[in-house]
Formats: sequence, structure tokens, C-alpha cells
Amino acid sequence: MVLQGGCLCGAIRYQTTDMPFDANHCHCNQCRKSTGAVVMFNTEQVTWLQGVVTEFASSAHIRRGFCQQCGTTMTYRHVDYPQYCTLSIASLDDPNKVQPTYHIYTNEQVSWLNINDTCQRFNTNKSSA
Repeated sequence: MVLQGGCLCGAIRYQTTDMPFDANHCHCNQCRKSTGAVVMFNTEQVTWLQGVVTEFASSAHIRRGFCQQCGTTMTYRHVDYPQYCTLSIASLDDPNKVQPTYHIYTNEQVSWLNINDTCQRFNTNKSSA
């Protein structure tokens, strides 16, 4: 299945050659301000059709990509793992085709958010649970 997506103004467009290998909703302070829900692909599965993602170094190892024209959040990239391309679920043309399977950093979740889905929950990162 091919998924397509892009930014709000249409300057950036991409497509994937397969479904993501992972999808989650992160509640950490940085992700809450940037994207929240993401889908993860192997880098070679994502083709950038037009435009260029501008990156911001949100920490020593994390780069967050956005459209320089409209500001849409597009990507999350850990510099130590160049083989992965993480995209904002909100940037998909049809975000209903992918659903997160777990929540991470729920210890930082806002107090008024009541999550009633059946996804697994982790107080910190899934890999450290």
C-alpha cells in the first residue's frame, strides 16, 4: 500500500512504498509541542516528491523537520539512526490508514487528557520499559 502526504501549503510532498513498521503517540514535552503521533519507516521506503524539509536541532541528537513556507511539522530524526524516517501522522493525506499501537512518555501526559483507546502505555520510552 502506498501512503502519500505533505505539508499544509503543498510545497512538500512525499509517498511511501509500504506501511510503516511502527506507529506511536509520544506525550513527552518536546513531542507534545511538535507532533505527538508519528509513523516510522525505513528511509528507503519514503520518496520525497517535491520540496525540502527544513530541520531544527531540538536536542544534541534529534532533528525535527518542518516546511519552511507554512511551518507544518513533517519529520523526526535521530542522528544516530539514519536508516529510519519518522513522519508525523498528521502529515498523511489519509491519517486514518495508520493508527498508533502504543503511547510513550505517559508520565508527561497532560492531566486533562483522558485516553480511552486499547493501545499499550509506557511511562517512558517503550525500549526502556
